[in-house]
Amino acid sequence: MQNLWFKISVFLITFLFTFSEPAYSQAPIVTLVKADSLFLKQHYTEAFQEYEQILKENQLYSPQMLLKMAYIREGFRDYTGAMYYLHLFYAKVPSRSVLKKMEELAQTHRLSGYEYNDLQFFKTQLNKYYMRILEIMLLVAVVTATIMFFSWRKGQKFSSSFKIGFILYLLLIAYYINFLNLGHAGIIRQNQVAIMSAPAAGATWLATASEGHKVPITGEQDIWFEIEWKGKQAYIRKSNLLELPR
Repeated sequence: MQNLWFKISVFLITFLFTFSEPAYSQAPIVTLVKADSLFLKQHYTEAFQEYEQILKENQLYSPQMLLKMAYIREGFRDYTGAMYYLHLFYAKVPSRSVLKKMEELAQTHRLSGYEYNDLQFFKTQLNKYYMRILEIMLLVAVVTATIMFFSWRKGQKFSSSFKIGFILYLLLIAYYINFLNLGHAGIIRQNQVAIMSAPAAGATWLATASEGHKVPITGEQDIWFEIEWKGKQAYIRKSNLLELPR
């Protein structure tokens, strides 16, 4: 049994190191240095273009780069863009100071949807480590099943409570994978956007929204997002909503 535990421990360590990812992705050095140089010289338009190229073409970014992009967009009074990059930063590095910054920005410009509490902070932390938690949960299940199998081969019997507990643990994993909802949201990206009661141009008009408001996304249908608007189900065209990464 000690030999079995040694093999399992080696497998666990190897698994975690194999699937671990670096904390931050490094953008192409040359482009990033150029962008940072432009930012320091206060050539914000050119700097933002370089940062945006790194983000879109390479799908790489650092937290510091996102903060600079948010600063530039706020300076140009593009509060939708500022909130978007702050959200990207927050998803990467959950920070209460960033939450406070988003709340202050929202209050100053009367933007809704940015009210945060401890539950939302917990969801963000859980979302950040979602895959790592899932890897560990699956690994524990595999290790437990392996030990049970070898113990069963040796004639050991398991109590009913142990079996029920293991089944409940497997159900927890299934729920975690298929049904756990950590929230999905988007930011209205234009002014004079129509909020409709149904996913059709001829549906009842509910409201006209301005850019910068953040709304929960509850579903989608064709060219429409189903959203929650002031506590009610509503619809908005996808082209009018900047979808935030989960």
